[in-house]
Amino acid sequence: MQEITTDRIVIVGAGLGALYAALKLAPQPVVMISPEKLGKGASSAWAQGGVAAAMDLKDSPESHARDTQNAGAGTVDAQVAQMVTREAREHILDLTTMGTPFDRTEDGKYVLGREAAHSFARVVRVKGDQAGAEIMAALIERVAQTPSIQVLEGTMAVSLDTDGDTVTGIAIQESDESRSAPIMLRGAAYLLAGGGSGGLYAVTTNPPRIRGQVIGMAARAGAIIADAEFVQFHPTAMDVGEDPAPLATEALRGEGAILINKHGDRFMQAIHPDAELAPRDIVARGIFAEVQSGNRPMLDTRAALGEKIKTQFPSVAEYCARNGIDPAVEPIPVAPAAHYHMGGIKTDKQGRASLKNLWVCGEASSTGLHGANRLASNGLLEALVYARICAEGITTANNATEAPEIQMNFSGNGKAPDAQAVTALRQTMTNHVGVIRTATGLTQALHNIAALEQRDPSPSFQNMCATATLITLCALQREESRGAHERADFPDSLPGEGQRSNMTYDEALSLRDNILKETT
Repeated sequence: MQEITTDRIVIVGAGLGALYAALKLAPQPVVMISPEKLGKGASSAWAQGGVAAAMDLKDSPESHARDTQNAGAGTVDAQVAQMVTREAREHILDLTTMGTPFDRTEDGKYVLGREAAHSFARVVRVKGDQAGAEIMAALIERVAQTPSIQVLEGTMAVSLDTDGDTVTGIAIQESDESRSAPIMLRGAAYLLAGGGSGGLYAVTTNPPRIRGQVIGMAARAGAIIADAEFVQFHPTAMDVGEDPAPLATEALRGEGAILINKHGDRFMQAIHPDAELAPRDIVARGIFAEVQSGNRPMLDTRAALGEKIKTQFPSVAEYCARNGIDPAVEPIPVAPAAHYHMGGIKTDKQGRASLKNLWVCGEASSTGLHGANRLASNGLLEALVYARICAEGITTANNATEAPEIQMNFSGNGKAPDAQAVTALRQTMTNHVGVIRTATGLTQALHNIAALEQRDPSPSFQNMCATATLITLCALQREESRGAHERADFPDSLPGEGQRSNMTYDEALSLRDNILKETT
């Protein structure tokens, strides 16, 4: 394999965490591995709700931390929750300085929305439902003006190289994997900020490229993966037949939108005292039950917003328009969709993975903030806080101040994932590892994934299968229902505080082999 050695810090990803970390690392030389043009295909850019932060004087970081822990169903790291919520305000002010046009009142205060399981209105928004895209746009402009940052657009990472327990390189190739063989890029340090795994499911709100590849890549290199079983399903993806499914932001329910079924019944009132603003896992299961019963659940914004939805929530209005829905006069059909992976590459409080010289931030990581169920709009916040923490840690370990730009000359032939195998994997995850899980379904999923692995040896697909295996196996081992993890055959939570899961890929393969032998 061709090798390139550089003094640049290698950042895998091009979303919020990657951009923010690159800026915080300046003037240290950085190279970003971006599968597409900056701003395209990153989950951060699709985030609608905003960034959770206690900006109102009546609110407090302590209250925000309590809400985070309550939503996380007993598996949140309290110290991490306290640290992240304490730093939230500082990052909002920093983003404002960088040019993010947060919504403001006439007297200059931040417009704050309330979302599910928050005890206070604390979600800082941009143009109603365009927070992710607008924050990304501001950061991309800053990156373009920062000479220490090189961006390799149209490239993607496929594997990590290690020497014992230390990462020594990242193999990258063109995003169209069939066009070239990988090149080993050896840098000064490595930061993974390449998103989660929602696209492993057939019904998802995630961009098409976000299919667990970065988590799987780290797992195959030996990194510990934590909380893999905890996948959050957003309750109100639009059920309009699109892939990915457009998102009807939770902020709509914060503004008073209600959930009804085809009979006009407001079904969440009988399920939880907070009705539509119950924690996401509870609302998702309530909607899923209506789907399973053929009752066609819908989000009704008519009384709460009427025509105002078209100006206050332009993204939602656009999604509705292209699907022939007028949300001012008719409800929006919805269904749960894989949205956010609380699990990922385990990090310590400094953002370091179990492998040396490897840091992780954003959805690819598992910091302990989200527990079994992420509190709404804490995802972008975590990416910001840990991007800076990782940048500080990398700066301490490295002191390079300049490095020539990398010249990539790809050649040879690569191997792209087989489209039919990817479709089969995604359908397996939705059918057997989705909103409601059982031992029978999870075991069948393990059989399916193992067979698909043998069918397609491409590196990216192997990474997807590694993540799918870890999610499925950890879900099978957790014989209880907790947060977003619902076992129909174990409907209750185990007594006491919840325990986080930790697993290496080698451990997962050994366990999977035993299960497959016993059930074949």
